[in-house]
Amino acid sequence: MRAYERFLKYVAFDTTSDESAPESVCPSTEKQKALAKALVEEMKELGLTDARMDEYGYVYGTLPANCEEKLPVIGLISHMDTSPSASGAGIKPRIVEHYDGGDIVLNEEKQIVMSPAQFESLRDYKGKDLIVTDGTTLLGADDKAGVAEIMTVLERLGDGEVRHGKIAVGFTPDEEIGRGADRFDVAHFGADYAYTVDGGKLGELEYENFNAAAAMVTVNGVNIHPGDAKNRMKNALLMGIEFNSMLPPNEIPACTEGYEGFHHLSHMEGDEEKTVLRYIIRDHNMEKFTEKKSRFEKVAGYLNEKYGDNTVELTLHDSYFNMKEKIEPHMFIIEKAKKAMEDAGVEPEIVAIRGGTDGARLSFMGLPCPNLSTGGHNFHGRFEYIPVQSMDSMVEVLRNIVKAQ
Repeated sequence: MRAYERFLKYVAFDTTSDESAPESVCPSTEKQKALAKALVEEMKELGLTDARMDEYGYVYGTLPANCEEKLPVIGLISHMDTSPSASGAGIKPRIVEHYDGGDIVLNEEKQIVMSPAQFESLRDYKGKDLIVTDGTTLLGADDKAGVAEIMTVLERLGDGEVRHGKIAVGFTPDEEIGRGADRFDVAHFGADYAYTVDGGKLGELEYENFNAAAAMVTVNGVNIHPGDAKNRMKNALLMGIEFNSMLPPNEIPACTEGYEGFHHLSHMEGDEEKTVLRYIIRDHNMEKFTEKKSRFEKVAGYLNEKYGDNTVELTLHDSYFNMKEKIEPHMFIIEKAKKAMEDAGVEPEIVAIRGGTDGARLSFMGLPCPNLSTGGHNFHGRFEYIPVQSMDSMVEVLRNIVKAQ
C-alpha cells in the first residue's frame, strides 16, 4: 500500500484536539483513541512487537532488528491529532491528478477556489497529483501524513531487503495543543535518537524551533446600565482591546517571518463584566522570548495601576523551548537525515521551525529528536494540500534513515 492510500484512510477519523480540556484529561478528546486503536491493530499486522495504546492514548510499537549488528535504536514519531483551528470532521479529500498549474476549484457550490496567485507553492507541483480538501475542513496532513509515511516504510521493511536495527515507533495525541510530549514514555520507547515526521514542504529538515508560551489575560470589569454609567462603568471588552493595543502592532504572525518572533491573539470572548483573551508568544531567541513575556506583565501592571488592582489577571505558561542546544551535540543525526534525503533524490533544506513539534519537548527529555518534512502545505486550514509524490519520496527518505550503513 502506498502512503497516500493509508493517508486517505486515516483522515476519515476525526481526531481534533481540544485546548479547552483540562490538562488532567488525556487525550483531550476521546475520539483520538479510535485512530490509535486502528493503528495498533495495523502495527501488529506489520509485525511490530509490543504494539499497544496506553491509558493516555499514546501508541507504541517496535520493529525488531533483522541483522545481528549492534546498531542504535532509531525512533520514528508522529502525532495523531489535528488542529482545532479548522474542522477535522467529515473530511472529504480528493486527488487532483496531473495538476495543470492553474486554479483548483475545491467547492463549486460554495465557490471556494485555491489559486497559485494566493498560494505560490502550488507552482512547484505542476504535473503532480495533489490531495486537497473540499474547502470546508482541513485535510489532516498535519500530521496524519507523517503517520501514513511511517506506517508505509514499516510495511516496506517487511520484505527483508533492507538490513536495519531495532526501530521504535510512537504516535502521540494532543500535539496541536502543546501537550503531545506530556506523557510520552521516553524510557519505555527505548530509542537512542529519533525523528518526528511533522514538517511541511518536502526536504525540510529542522532542528531549531520557537521558544513558546501561552498567555491568558482575564479582564474584570464593572457593568452598569449605560444610562447611569458615567465614571462608574469599567467595560472589560474595551479594557481588553486596550491591553492588546499596547502590544507592538507589527510583532504579529502576519508581519513576521524567519527568525522573527511574535505574539498572537488566538481567542477573545466576553462581555462588559468579564473578558478573556488568549495569546501564544513565540521567539527563537531566549532573551527576546523573555522580553516578550515581560512586556505582557508590564502591560497588565500598568492597566491594574490605571483601573485598580486585579482588573487584569495574567497567567503565563511556558510550552516548549528551542531544541537547538540539545541537537547540536548530536549533529550526526542531522547529517544522517541530509544524506537520506539526497539518496532519495530530495534536496535537503535546513530551516528553523516557525512553531514547534513533540521533538522539541522530547529533546529536553533526553531523546534528541529533530523534525522531518511530510510534504504538506497550508496546514491548519481549508486550503491544505499534499502531493502524492512527496509522500512517496518521504517513505524513501525514512527507509534510507533506518537502513544499516
